[in-house]
Amino acid sequence: MMKSLKIKKDNYGYLFIAPFFITFLVFQMYPIIYSFCLSFVKWDGMSEMKFVGIKNYKYLIQDTVFYQAMGNTLIIWITNFIPQIIFAVFLAVILNDSKRKGSGFFKAIFYLPNIVTAASIGVLFSVLLDWNNGTLNQLLISMGLLNQPINWLNSPFFARGATSLIQWWMWFGYSMIIFSAGMKAISDDIYEAAKVDGASKNQMFWRITLPLLRPTILYTVITSLIGGMQIFDVPMTLTDGLGSPDKSILTIVMYLYNMAFKSNNYGYGATVAYGLFVIILLVSLLSYKFINRKSVYE
Repeated sequence: MMKSLKIKKDNYGYLFIAPFFITFLVFQMYPIIYSFCLSFVKWDGMSEMKFVGIKNYKYLIQDTVFYQAMGNTLIIWITNFIPQIIFAVFLAVILNDSKRKGSGFFKAIFYLPNIVTAASIGVLFSVLLDWNNGTLNQLLISMGLLNQPINWLNSPFFARGATSLIQWWMWFGYSMIIFSAGMKAISDDIYEAAKVDGASKNQMFWRITLPLLRPTILYTVITSLIGGMQIFDVPMTLTDGLGSPDKSILTIVMYLYNMAFKSNNYGYGATVAYGLFVIILLVSLLSYKFINRKSVYE
């Protein structure tokens, strides 16, 4: 009797974890499976679904707009991530010094842009860079640096640059916090031993800090890649939502959104989503292999 009662009490634990699994199945697994099934049909959301097999995937392989969106996404991610990671490591080294006063305050200040929603920041910069009444043009004209306003967002170069700049500004503080935590995990005994051997600060950074930060760098690269390949809010709100000018800031998720919810082609939209999944998976594996490879000195 006591044994059966004990077993019943042990089963109470499943009741506490059941809400998580129910939520996961309803809001995560079901949409994933449903969208995968949608990728094999042609459906506008109103009429009856028509099974087309792998026709959507065949079209995806030949879709030049998809490849353009993929190129735009990679360019925007690379041009903001490389300076982001360099600046974040630089700040983490400076602010991780225990003797430096106010480091906690500056860490909080640098992290603040990450708290604001991306859509809000996109709208803010679209106002700042507006052609007629934008703050930037008005400021430059008042300073005598411009005679007439410039349509910044009408240039593919400046539109991509603005998108990359916004992404860098939003995320360098987050990366700095991650690197700072990684540096704190490195034992002080290692640095003390290096000092005894006469190592300089530069030598300790390149020979100790950076190599031991490799797992943190790998984590940052993978998570940034996953997030960067799904960039949507900033380019969507920065211009007309279609990737203008000349589709220069059309990202993969924007293309997915436009196909599914503007063109009402839900089947092909789901196909684009799974194409994005494969791209993220492959690039993540390549990044893991590259960063986590054995050093020739090990």
